[in-house]
Amino acid sequence: MANVDYMNRPNNKHRTLAHLLSTSKIGEDTVAFDIEKQWTWQQFLQDIRATSDMLEHSTSQRVAVCTLDSYQFAVGFLACCYAGKSVVLPGNYQNAALTELSSQFDLLLHDAGIEPIATKPCEKVAIDSHLENLESFSALDLKQVEIILFTSGSSGTPKAIVKTLEHLDTEIAILESIWGDLLGNALVESTVSHQHIYGLLFRVLWPLCTGRAFACRNLEYPEQVMTHASANRVLVSSPALLKRLSTQTDRVEIRALFSSGGPLPYDAAKHAHGLFGQLPIEVYGSTETGGIAYKQQYSPSEFWRLFPGIEAELNHEQCLKLKSPHIDADNWYQTADACVFHDAQRFELKGRTDRIVKIEEKRISLVEVEKRLDQLDWIYESAVFCCHDQQRLSLNAAIVLTPAGLDKLKSLGKGKFWLLLRAELRQWIEPIAVPRRFRVVAEIPLNSQGKRQVSELEKLFADSL
Repeated sequence: MANVDYMNRPNNKHRTLAHLLSTSKIGEDTVAFDIEKQWTWQQFLQDIRATSDMLEHSTSQRVAVCTLDSYQFAVGFLACCYAGKSVVLPGNYQNAALTELSSQFDLLLHDAGIEPIATKPCEKVAIDSHLENLESFSALDLKQVEIILFTSGSSGTPKAIVKTLEHLDTEIAILESIWGDLLGNALVESTVSHQHIYGLLFRVLWPLCTGRAFACRNLEYPEQVMTHASANRVLVSSPALLKRLSTQTDRVEIRALFSSGGPLPYDAAKHAHGLFGQLPIEVYGSTETGGIAYKQQYSPSEFWRLFPGIEAELNHEQCLKLKSPHIDADNWYQTADACVFHDAQRFELKGRTDRIVKIEEKRISLVEVEKRLDQLDWIYESAVFCCHDQQRLSLNAAIVLTPAGLDKLKSLGKGKFWLLLRAELRQWIEPIAVPRRFRVVAEIPLNSQGKRQVSELEKLFADSL
């Protein structure tokens, strides 16, 4: 990997997003690194200017930034900000999903890892442009820069969540105030994507604002995590990856370890502590709310602690509602997360009360999976629900077939028919959201109120558990 001299870099000084590029920097400081290369601030400014100039000449206002490389993502993201564009961050890069979402953006800015779509103009992020005359950047008006993220809504259709750079900047300042001294000049490695708010903040924007170099590529496997771990590195990760470290036994040092996206089992937190000498810092939040609370599991009963500046109460259903500078500092936001408060700042989560579930930190709408099944010519109706199978959460689907579906099942046989259904679903949803098991039923079981009977659905799959 590239040799980044973190020991001789100047002390980190937090810069706001407004003045990130207008404040003078040492040109050879490292912004991002890969296995064999690193990118300096001078190169970063050049690449942003080149991409921003290209965008300024475009009539497109809403620009979707879709890259696998985090350096190229940072270039595209900030270029949009300085070109006065709205930044659109799709949560799913699958081609069919991008095509369906295309009404939400006018231009797709992408790198070599993303396939262009036919329905929209596409531009590649400008890299290695080497401009000779680099003009200075003025300060950004954070309230005027719009960031559009997407999350699974109750309708099954991706729901647009609109934030401003001011919301993100406020959150970055809070993160640095809590953990800045711990992180120091450490390098940032990650196992999570920058396309969602956790990765956007923790692996890209927070490091940029504090002068910490970040890795361009994700660490995909436990072995990579162990190889890259060192006393001068921070790992931004998730419960899905940390649980997969259970087979690792060699102890290595790490500066700090963050986890977000779903609940982290106590045993996994304890094992990570044994490996790295650091308990994972767990962050609870969502696309809509930003960061809400954090904790480290010194014991199985550890409570969540609210981030500074956040007010919280319970509604009549004992679900959390928030007043937060990451959302709206003046109005309450209602969540579907049930919880119990221990005191004014600490609480215990009791689970979600809607039909959005998390499987390996991916937020999945059961309604959307059903919608994608029901749109197939072979399926009349479907019911999708979660099931714990061999310590893994997955989806099951009960389906009522149309006459065409019955004919297709008869001609292909069950095995090939299930493969066909999965292939069709993967055009729209991520692989982890595709049901692992299917059952054909004459009708979906309902109770006297017309509500689906989950217990009856579960019985259909009892023989496969």
